[in-house]
Amino acid sequence: MARRPRYSPEFKAQAVRMVLEDGRKVCEVADKLVLSPDTLKNWLRAARAGKAFPAQRTDEKDLELERLRHEVRALRMECEILKKAAAYFAKGTL
Repeated sequence: MARRPRYSPEFKAQAVRMVLEDGRKVCEVADKLVLSPDTLKNWLRAARAGKAFPAQRTDEKDLELERLRHEVRALRMECEILKKAAAYFAKGTL
């Protein structure tokens, strides 16, 4: 069973800022940051309700590193699935 990823408050605040201040679409930001649009919608709802995350400015490199870590995690999961699928179909050809 997969663990839910933990996102830092800075990462959440930056994602919310990208939607609210930059005027980007939720789906666009979610794809760019490799997270679920529903998760981002929950963060937006919390920010609008005043339960916002710390408004600390983070370095762009930190945000990029966080995004890349999430992307690597997703790609590793995909790779494992493909390995299992290849092994399954290879059994049938012998």
